[in-house]
Amino acid sequence: MARCDELARVSATPGAIERVYLSPEHARVNRLAAEWMRGIGMSPRQDAAGNQLGRIEPLGGDRDTPALMLGSHLDTVPDAGRFDGIVGVLMALEVVRLLRVGGEQGASGMQRAHVPLPFALEVVAFSDEEGTRFGKALLGSSAAAGQWNDAWWSLTDADGTTLREAFREFGLDPGRIGEAARRPEELVGYLEAHIEQGPELDERGESLAVVSSIASARRFQVVVEGEARHAGGTPYERRRDALLGASEAALAIERICRGEHHVIGTVGQLEAFPGAVNIVPGEARFSLDLRGEFDGTRDAVWSSISRELDEIMGGRRLRWRAREVHSAPAVFCAPLLQDVVREGILSTLPPGADDPAVIFSRAGHDGMAMSSVAEVGMLFLRNPDGISHHPDEAVSLGDVALGIRALAESVLQLAADRA
Repeated sequence: MARCDELARVSATPGAIERVYLSPEHARVNRLAAEWMRGIGMSPRQDAAGNQLGRIEPLGGDRDTPALMLGSHLDTVPDAGRFDGIVGVLMALEVVRLLRVGGEQGASGMQRAHVPLPFALEVVAFSDEEGTRFGKALLGSSAAAGQWNDAWWSLTDADGTTLREAFREFGLDPGRIGEAARRPEELVGYLEAHIEQGPELDERGESLAVVSSIASARRFQVVVEGEARHAGGTPYERRRDALLGASEAALAIERICRGEHHVIGTVGQLEAFPGAVNIVPGEARFSLDLRGEFDGTRDAVWSSISRELDEIMGGRRLRWRAREVHSAPAVFCAPLLQDVVREGILSTLPPGADDPAVIFSRAGHDGMAMSSVAEVGMLFLRNPDGISHHPDEAVSLGDVALGIRALAESVLQLAADRA
């Protein structure tokens, strides 16, 4: 928890927490993570995408031994909390510390875990889960999963710096990005601990949960076209007010999504043009973030929203169009990894306790990208009031302690299953 505080002080914004991809702050936290990895006997390295990794071999293993990857991310949104992603990286380090107590060093100089494991352990601090700087999330884990898209090199930040330029300024070679890619045969799986970014565990009064899946997502930029006219001289019956159409659309989105199970729609941005106080808005633009537990249900909701927008805009003599800017399918956690996480959590509970909660994640995670090269599992920690991406984000010392024990036991359960 002290290290969460230490990382919180590495920020581009005084008095707040902000660390974005390929920034000086990114470099600083990678150096800190490497130092902590080295301190528990791991061999640290930064990959070709700027992800920070550490590795420790099992007794009798070598560099060709497949690894179980543990971790999360260290980048943040603007004005962030201090636990989203961060606590998962630090918990992974503590699990390695627990399993390595009394470890030994081989003839090659590589550290080895003391607890007999049939796989190596790797801790990863992914570099760009949030997508804050370049508007594209999961850049670090996408590179690690071999899913890099060369079209991303032309993405720019708010200052006009391209992703390619930022790579070079950070000391990375864009031409070597493929070296970050992992092969399925290299990985036993990917396990991530994360705060729940919602209130379900808090409402249940439970500390930990098994994650069943990560929500599917689609994002759209919607444009509503009307007619800009004088605010005083244009009677209501002659108005084609794009802002009113967009506002009615936002309310319709809420109504439609409230009627569906496990589908959430959010209008997070709304702009009116030309934006003068005395002009009827001739154009409005808004964003739509649509998430669901299942792809089919999510897509059916988008169809319902589209039909509703046709009706709203037709009634107001407006036109609308949408551009899809992001699409990600639902990712289901592997049954075996769900089982070992369940057993890990049960090991922290009194004998005879009920099975832990099973929750689907409405938020996105690096596991969405890593699922293309490894089976994925996740453990959630209680987040009081469910607030996240905000300075009030919280997790208790006691819940983190339980989470470390549960995650370590999950690793041992997986080792026993693979022995």
